[in-house]
Amino acid sequence: MHIKKYALHEISQPDRLDFNPDDYSRFKYGDDAVSRVFGSQLAAGFIEKHLLDEYDGQQIVVLSSPYSFIPTATFAMKNHFVAVLNRWLAEQEYPVVQEAKIHRTITYKEDYGELDAEQRMQLIGNDSFELDAAFLSGKTLVFLDDIRITGSHERMILKTAKAYNLTNDAYLLYYAELVNKDIHPRFENYLNYHCVHSIFDLHDIVNSPDFKINTRIVKYLLNCETEDFKKFTARQSEAFLNLLYDRAIGNGYHTIEAYTENFNFLKTGYIEPPLQTGERQTTANN
Repeated sequence: MHIKKYALHEISQPDRLDFNPDDYSRFKYGDDAVSRVFGSQLAAGFIEKHLLDEYDGQQIVVLSSPYSFIPTATFAMKNHFVAVLNRWLAEQEYPVVQEAKIHRTITYKEDYGELDAEQRMQLIGNDSFELDAAFLSGKTLVFLDDIRITGSHERMILKTAKAYNLTNDAYLLYYAELVNKDIHPRFENYLNYHCVHSIFDLHDIVNSPDFKINTRIVKYLLNCETEDFKKFTARQSEAFLNLLYDRAIGNGYHTIEAYTENFNFLKTGYIEPPLQTGERQTTANN
């Protein structure tokens, strides 16, 4: 593959950021208003840095960071990235973006942002990614992620591309990249938790019309102290609680022991049991 990398922001000093860490923190927990800003900015930077001078009109396929059932925060950013990029492509009379998914097979409860480079690679090395190589053939690939810290996800993606014998032109795009290797990778969690210090800091985010549920917030809620979880869920809408429950099941979190207590409280306290066959028939007859 012929690969180029681009990060909108480079982090060389922890106290000198070109973006608002509070915004980044809210983005990681589902604030789609921030996702819109981040995705739009990244698309504009990518167009200016690369497409204006080197794009030849080949079909572009955008691939967000790998996920199983629940999308990551990057997925929300991807939606706005694609919207801005498509407008530019249409104005230039180029083909608009296609999208593809990188499937992942393993979920884990560990806080990835707290790990060092070796621990990250050990954890993610147990995972496997899957692509539709036939669909991607002959197209320019844009792999999108929110931040590059140690490059472990990047290495897994490139390993997967090699396994599928992909020879495409490809871009690896990031909203931000940690370029100073003297900064410990746990700096990622400095950003992740910058304005989320407890479960109660999530109330305004999940009750905003701009909220988009993602993997991080589901794991965070299921992993917090049960008493706090009970207080938090008591204030939430039925729609949100059902969304949380269904997303948790979809990612297999009901099978993770560390999440059992909160998941069961959510299930027994708020989720109505499914209708039985006889009940469906009765309802239909009425």
